[in-house]
Amino acid sequence: MEKEHTYRVTAWWTSGRAGLTKSESAPNAVHFTAPPQFGGMEGRWTPEDLLLSAVASCFTTTFHAVAGYAKFEYTDLEVEVEGTVDKTQTGYGFTRIVIRPRLTISDEQAQTQASDLLEKAKSLCLVARALATAQEFEPRVGVGTMA
Repeated sequence: MEKEHTYRVTAWWTSGRAGLTKSESAPNAVHFTAPPQFGGMEGRWTPEDLLLSAVASCFTTTFHAVAGYAKFEYTDLEVEVEGTVDKTQTGYGFTRIVIRPRLTISDEQAQTQASDLLEKAKSLCLVARALATAQEFEPRVGVGTMA
């Protein structure tokens, strides 16, 4: 397996209060808007929803991989992620993200291993770990058309 993997998404504003984002790895675009509390439309994904969804889906796929590697069998995993946005001195920001995995197993004797694997998945989840990563910023401004 390669040591480096690059992922890319593109987003653009389409009209009024909505935009689209797409990924090179998926055929369908996602319609998004600002949260309704900030003037966005009802019924669309928001950047906040997408971030929390990324945490939840990353935890789910990470746990699946960790459980598979450990040959651990489980019946079901549902992961709820809740984020709180507060106004701070520097503007609005996430002040709390809670990951609530609900794992169903059939063997009562496996509860300790299940808890250990859930903790391991939390520590290995790439997206959750990325939230603490410094971001690089490479702006471009063009006049007319941009290539």
